[in-house]
Amino acid sequence: MPATQRAAEAAVQVIEHWGVKHIYGIPGGSINSLMDGLLAEQDRIRYVQVRHEEVGAMAASMHAKFTGHVGVCFGSAGPGGTHLLNGLYDAKEDHVPVLAIIGQFGTAGMNMDTFQEINEDPIYSDVAAYHRVVMTAQQLPHVIDEGIRQAYANQGVAVVQIPVDLGAVEIPADGWFDSSSCFQRPPALIPDPEQVKQAAELLLQARRPLVFAGIGTRGAGPELMELSQKLKAPLMTSALNYNVVDSSYEGFLGSPVRVGRKPANEAVANADVVLMLGTNQPFIEVTSMFQNTKTVIQVDNDPAKLGKRQRTALAILGDAKAFLVQLNQSLGSVDSTPWWRANLKNIANWNAYCARLEAVAAGPLTAYQVLGKISQVASDSALFTVDVGDVTTNAVRHLHLTPGQDWRTSGLFATMGIAIPGSIAAKLDAPERQVWSLSGDGAATMVMQDWATQVQERLPIVNVVFANEQFGFIRDEQEVTNSGYYGVQFSAIDFAKVAEGLGAKGFTLRTPSDLDPVFAAALEAAAVGSPVVIDAKVSGESPIPVEALLLDPAKYSAAQISAFTERYRAQELLPFATFLAEEGLQEAGLSVESGGF
Repeated sequence: MPATQRAAEAAVQVIEHWGVKHIYGIPGGSINSLMDGLLAEQDRIRYVQVRHEEVGAMAASMHAKFTGHVGVCFGSAGPGGTHLLNGLYDAKEDHVPVLAIIGQFGTAGMNMDTFQEINEDPIYSDVAAYHRVVMTAQQLPHVIDEGIRQAYANQGVAVVQIPVDLGAVEIPADGWFDSSSCFQRPPALIPDPEQVKQAAELLLQARRPLVFAGIGTRGAGPELMELSQKLKAPLMTSALNYNVVDSSYEGFLGSPVRVGRKPANEAVANADVVLMLGTNQPFIEVTSMFQNTKTVIQVDNDPAKLGKRQRTALAILGDAKAFLVQLNQSLGSVDSTPWWRANLKNIANWNAYCARLEAVAAGPLTAYQVLGKISQVASDSALFTVDVGDVTTNAVRHLHLTPGQDWRTSGLFATMGIAIPGSIAAKLDAPERQVWSLSGDGAATMVMQDWATQVQERLPIVNVVFANEQFGFIRDEQEVTNSGYYGVQFSAIDFAKVAEGLGAKGFTLRTPSDLDPVFAAALEAAAVGSPVVIDAKVSGESPIPVEALLLDPAKYSAAQISAFTERYRAQELLPFATFLAEEGLQEAGLSVESGGF
């Protein structure tokens, strides 16, 4: 072993010891000492050359979302670093660990207003849970190690600035160490058995119970379905967690509010007791979601989340899955109830509507048909990265995931352009699994240059662009809030040609009859190693606004209902009140149309 080594090489070895396999970024003068360190360690850690630093940061964030392991990205001083911010904020808001390494002018030029030398401290002070400027070469590996530990400890972003000259300095090869071997994840918090007993009593007293499962219940699908069956309580999830159970489960409502499903909005509007498990649903405070709920029971492993969004009768600090195991052990099975049967009818009615939209064989091509086809041809272990916009809404309704499949998006931050970077990370992390990237054309045009990264890295990803020449989600909002549409439509792009120009295989979907041959050809191309882009020329129709339904004849005129159902091809959809009445229940009184955003 040599007596000395460059500080940047030691820093890269620290990153490697923490189990990092990929690092995303673009070279630059102020980051070149790190590049030299990566060159020395290239057999052990893979540098992924993205075409925009934002893509690198988003890929690092999505890597952390899929795996739970720290993602690492870098940018040079000035614009290289500031380009990272969008992806870093995505990691911050979705609480996943990311290390961002930022280049800085050499120490001799710092504070001298030199080329690309800016005061980076305030830029990253909000996004980062840990933010340090390396002051000596000797401390560089230590600060990198500390940054990774802090990213894990805070489930957020760590930023480390490196003056470029320090990385090139020789330091003692045995003069540093890292803490990767000491890292331990906190054990699951076991809920207080007495509180579990109280929760059971409250749930058994409920006439209209509802289970609301957030991402804290990932991996607990069987336990959720067991509880739902025992209590005869329908199961609602947050949009980010909609694949926690098989979408065909009879008691699955889907997710609430706008990016959700009709049965969920109607059930939560009428539930009297809601069990919230591992969810920090951000729309509770701006909607009337729990207006008629008498009792909220909340379970979360973060004490800062308990009681944060709504009045809570019983707050339980603990792991959601551990709580479910205890609760299920304490419960027998409740007989079928009118509430349960009404919800099952409502779910079946909604599922039939969605299935018909997906199966239409004539007329303009729709996003529903494309997603229905993807659900048919995707492998049992497929990974999906889904962008932000109408594609999110349509995916949580029409992408029928099974327990072996998984998906991620940008949740609380909801930044457009997340799917293509996320697919790069997903395929690098799981090369044996089929990976799909699903984007609207608005989001795709923000980052489509990184199809070139997929080509360069030989990543056979299937990219689907839902091209309707508009920012559909924003257009839908303007219909409600504005006097007209403005700034939401744009010119067409031939994404298949763009893909071909970047070295990928391009295909175009124009009609429903194209679905079978195009997907067959695209999957064949991906199977032999090529990235694929499918340009799906879909209609511009809006997804049905499940937060503002006009279906109930007790509230709306026949003309209003007819116009609504005609526009959304929803003639078979019935209001929840119909099924409640069939089961001898009266609607609780909350109109889901008042739910807002």
